[in-house]
Amino acid sequence: MSKLESKDCIPCRGGIPPMEEKKAKKFLRQVSGWSLTANSKKIRKQFKFKNFIEAMAFVNKAAAIMELERHHSDILISYNKVTLTNYTHKIQGLHDNDFILAAKIDKLKS
Repeated sequence: MSKLESKDCIPCRGGIPPMEEKKAKKFLRQVSGWSLTANSKKIRKQFKFKNFIEAMAFVNKAAAIMELERHHSDILISYNKVTLTNYTHKIQGLHDNDFILAAKIDKLKS
């Protein structure tokens, strides 16, 4: 179990600055296959499946984790591909929670 995977998301009330790019790159090394967006305000990963049904099953499992953590990814579904984008809406950028959620979701595909 990774360090991030063992943590829980904490509610972000806003009013704090988003994570700086240097720190985001350090956290990024702890999650597999995720990448920073061009503006370093979000992380994104595409998951591929055999078909639509498997993709939707994954989305439902990921959504359960998101609800449990009270932190939600943006989800794009395109037949057998699911793209998740994590960022903290209240601060319009990255927070530790985004990487914690990424680590927990990654475990679904391992």
